[in-house]
Amino acid sequence: MAADIAEQPGGFARLLDGPHAGAIAEIAAEVARRRPRSVMFVARGTSDHAALYGAYLTEIRLGLPVASASPSAITLYGARPDYRDTLVVGVSQSGGSPDLTGVLSVARETGGLTLAVTNNPGSPLAQAAELSIDVAAGHERAVAATKTYTAELLALLMLVEGIRAGDGCLPDGERAALDKLPQLAEDALADVAADELAQRYRFASRMVTTGRGYAYPTAREAALKLMETSYLPALAFSGADLLHGPLAMTDPDVPVLAVVGDGPGGQSMREVVGRLAERRADVVTIGASDVDGAAGRLAVPPVADERYSALLDILPLQRLALALALARGEDPDSPRGLKKVTTTL
Repeated sequence: MAADIAEQPGGFARLLDGPHAGAIAEIAAEVARRRPRSVMFVARGTSDHAALYGAYLTEIRLGLPVASASPSAITLYGARPDYRDTLVVGVSQSGGSPDLTGVLSVARETGGLTLAVTNNPGSPLAQAAELSIDVAAGHERAVAATKTYTAELLALLMLVEGIRAGDGCLPDGERAALDKLPQLAEDALADVAADELAQRYRFASRMVTTGRGYAYPTAREAALKLMETSYLPALAFSGADLLHGPLAMTDPDVPVLAVVGDGPGGQSMREVVGRLAERRADVVTIGASDVDGAAGRLAVPPVADERYSALLDILPLQRLALALALARGEDPDSPRGLKKVTTTL
């Protein structure tokens, strides 16, 4: 897991340069030419969190309505929704789960434009789709996904911005901002604060993660990583949802990891941190600047736009999950009961 985490800056650079960037641009241009009226994502686990990030990008940057498919409607109940004028995007590291492949197959048969985003270009998911993006993360050693997640995020960002441009090509300003990501990721991973925080939370019995907007997928992915590697119950909430009831369960014994950036989502999260502080909750924020009411911060480099934060905010949280598992005497490379490829029907 440590090796996989460390490879992410190089993964960003690989996806941004050479044939991979060109392939994404071609697909973005084709999607723009086909002019879908809506977008449907289908994914599981970590890839579902990447798909959620893609959903935010699609609604905010493209102005298209987005939904998440229910695979069981098709694979268990035999439904055949009409996917005409819909871009259906399957996101999966392995591309091996039959239920995701089933959704894309039905979508293609009923007139949808289908796209697979996967780390395995020869997978059944990629073969079922009309279009396919290889996130080019390379072999992932650990069961808990890390580098494939951030590769999916970047691929979806490049795709959406290419569609927005109309011809698939990223505008100069966008390209310049993305070219900084490998070094920013190196800087984020160089900070050892996550390792130190793991000792503080070694005996925690449960945790809460929270964020809004582009940060909400990060909160959900962080909770999953903590559960996968440390077997620590971790509940992820939108900052808005946290205030609607779950706030009552927070107290000094329940650590809260709050993703608070400098954009609109982060500004709204500052009120949430303030409310948590009123309950004397142990809040650590993840972001580029300090937040009133927080007991600490996992620092990440500042970025020009909140869209980019999701690719960096998760990095110290991956390190925290790794360090916490080791501090609790667990093996994060081989979580009990889990396999690298999970197949659901």
